[in-house]
Amino acid sequence: MGRIAVIALGGNAILPKESKGTIHEQFARTRESLSSVIYLLKRGYEIVITHGNGPQVGNELIRNKLGLKYANVPDLPLGVIVAATEGWMGYMIEQSLQNIFKMAGIKKEVVTIPTQVIVSKEDPAWKNPNKPIGPFLDNEEAKELQKRGIAVMEDAGRGFRRVVPSPFPLEIVEKEAIKRFLRDGGIVIAAGGGGMPVYIEKDGTYEGLEGVIDKDFASSVLGRDVGAHLLMILTPVPEVYINFGTEEQKPLKMIKADDAEQYLRQGEFPRGSMGPKIRAAIEFLKSGGEEVIITSVDFVDKALEGKRGTKIIKGIGYKQEIIQFKKN
Repeated sequence: MGRIAVIALGGNAILPKESKGTIHEQFARTRESLSSVIYLLKRGYEIVITHGNGPQVGNELIRNKLGLKYANVPDLPLGVIVAATEGWMGYMIEQSLQNIFKMAGIKKEVVTIPTQVIVSKEDPAWKNPNKPIGPFLDNEEAKELQKRGIAVMEDAGRGFRRVVPSPFPLEIVEKEAIKRFLRDGGIVIAAGGGGMPVYIEKDGTYEGLEGVIDKDFASSVLGRDVGAHLLMILTPVPEVYINFGTEEQKPLKMIKADDAEQYLRQGEFPRGSMGPKIRAAIEFLKSGGEEVIITSVDFVDKALEGKRGTKIIKGIGYKQEIIQFKKN
């Protein structure tokens, strides 16, 4: 098996904020996002694709609410919603990629694997739900959710939102199946939306939990579990910046992981934006990966040539160890 790359597509890469969110728009944007796969194939990589699903899960929660209100259809739990979006978004990415291959005369199999991700029941996130999901709520809607035992919090003066735990991913349940498919030369779509969080019972069985896993953390762990060499994180911006949004704003072209970690400690990368991506990059490198590229969908080819994007590398003497990041 050749070198392996994990490509992490952001949920907003498939459903941009400025779009109406129709399925036709999502298919069109997905096709644009998948140009990165062709570039990496030409460089001899075996490929795993992950993707975000934040906007899509938000829409499903609205459907949940309307179904309960108008037809008394029972709510779907969050883990099932993540699995559902992972399935249909996987179908969308899979078919788009298959059609791209047919047009280019490339013979490659593509498969979607709904992915369970092992987490710890002792993770402090379970006692501190702080990951906003779904649409903004007014006071009455927020009170109704609270009556049902669902946590909500005020979000930057814009209204209330539902919040859920976001535990740290530990291991990919389906990792051996993913590796087998990669060895056969196929492309795998996995860990969509971070995958479904599960824990291991005393008898060895799996049980789901009501939470969401950060997609970039899950991509990093997936990369570790399948022995990936490259993690490519696609974002709305072409590079990572320090002093972002100020007159001193500066793009980072290539940095070592320990420098990235120092910037992180200094507060350059907020938790709600670039922070999780930088943390995922550092963890990937410390657990055996070789390099991380962070860029936008539109600059993948130039990022691979070193002309755009931010590349994060280990640096000389960088320790091979997994960091367990504390939740802020």
